[in-house]
Amino acid sequence: MNNNYEVAIIGGGIIGMATAYYLSKKGIKLVVIEKGYIGSGSTGRCIGGIRQQFSNHTTIRLMKQSIELFSQMEDEFGFTVEFYRGGYLLLAYDKNTEKVFKKNIKIQHKEKVNVSLLSPDDIKKLVPHINTDDIISGAFCPDDGQAFPFAVLRGYKKIITENRGDFFLRKEVVKLNKNKNFSIILEDGTKIEAEKVLLSTGPWTRELGEKVGLNLPLYPERHEAMITERMPKFFKQMIVDYRSDGCYFHQLINGQVIGCYTPVPNVPGIREDASFEFLPNIAWRMTRLVPSLKNASVLRHWGGCYTMTPDGNPILDESEIEGLYVASGMSGHGFMFGPAMGKHLAKFIVEGKWDMDFKDFSINRSFKISREYLK
Repeated sequence: MNNNYEVAIIGGGIIGMATAYYLSKKGIKLVVIEKGYIGSGSTGRCIGGIRQQFSNHTTIRLMKQSIELFSQMEDEFGFTVEFYRGGYLLLAYDKNTEKVFKKNIKIQHKEKVNVSLLSPDDIKKLVPHINTDDIISGAFCPDDGQAFPFAVLRGYKKIITENRGDFFLRKEVVKLNKNKNFSIILEDGTKIEAEKVLLSTGPWTRELGEKVGLNLPLYPERHEAMITERMPKFFKQMIVDYRSDGCYFHQLINGQVIGCYTPVPNVPGIREDASFEFLPNIAWRMTRLVPSLKNASVLRHWGGCYTMTPDGNPILDESEIEGLYVASGMSGHGFMFGPAMGKHLAKFIVEGKWDMDFKDFSINRSFKISREYLK
């Protein structure tokens, strides 16, 4: 087997697979290298939400494109990815949070996002089962939604394979060197040569970058999630409680409710273990907001990583090493960023120019200018 490629993508999550998908459509000879199975990292552990409600113009523009790409996947792949526009409802319980929502809605309106500020009465009409006690207002975009991460990855893999892209799965990268081209050594001794390399390995990106002398400001932290049994559909929105002890959850097409919360304080490091504290906490937080969930049975509970940056925005750029690209630090939003980010990145890798201004995602930015406030 000839292990020489134009592009090697290290990381088989949504960013790597989306980029490989668009590169394969351009006829690029590529390989995807993944130390586990496709989606075994952060993508396969996320809860599938897709939103445009951000505070950064670049992110909002990217997400408008991503939502459009999600809507086309069933036709492209020949099977459903369970894409569904149920909307995102963000809840404010204090004036400071409401002030942030109002400021962000102005930014979102400039980008022509269909979002509005709702009163508690409006929220009750939208989600009849919700407890509106102490809610001041909510930001709602009906065009946001959800999709099934593994179906999306399966679709990308199908097309990549049809376009003769190669995969090395369950093989970890142990060495990464750059001479004229890149030399990649896998744990079983396999050697791969590539003209260009993309690092899109989520929480493992920092340590991979260190193999070639990069010092990337990427900081993994553990987040946990759970999913319930199926039940009749009674709400369709992703509900995001922005209290310090809040949570976020939505009901899938099949009736299961999937949700998580951001731990305070955070749990740093590459952690995929599950804690004893999570389930009673998520149960209390969710039933406080939607009391009719009190009899729902939890089927599964798991842990995974967000890969954070100091400003909450991703790194999407070519590194100081020519031909080495970095796409990481998605700060919990990688699945929703994936389709549009992969499309832009594929063009940048091939043509050396962006279709959008991604200076806010630059690898050399100050990380102090354009902070994302809706994490």
